[in-house]
Amino acid sequence: MPLTRHVEGRGAMRFMFTFRIPTERGNAAVRDGSLSDTLQSVLEDLKPEVAYFSDIEGARGGYLVVNMDDASQIPAVTEPLFLAMDATVQVHPVFTPEDMPKAMEGLQQAAQKYG
Repeated sequence: MPLTRHVEGRGAMRFMFTFRIPTERGNAAVRDGSLSDTLQSVLEDLKPEVAYFSDIEGARGGYLVVNMDDASQIPAVTEPLFLAMDATVQVHPVFTPEDMPKAMEGLQQAAQKYG
């Protein structure tokens, strides 16, 4: 299932996936030389808009921003990370500065109703 297709009248939603590879699993993958190949394979499958690698809570990990049409596509992103690296994953919907005017409309409506 392609993750970046667009539905007419609706743009893709961006989700940021934060993943953390357990230290033992990451160390084993570094020692046997599979870490780079595994990460490259996951990136090829997911085709993220952007990918950054860093320490996450003191372990290897990273951030992926993936465009999706529907939240039902989340397992297509999380399962490769779970299965290939025993990673823990957090999912966050995100938006860009270009999305800010539309986001502000919702904030203003909430402020009028609840503020």
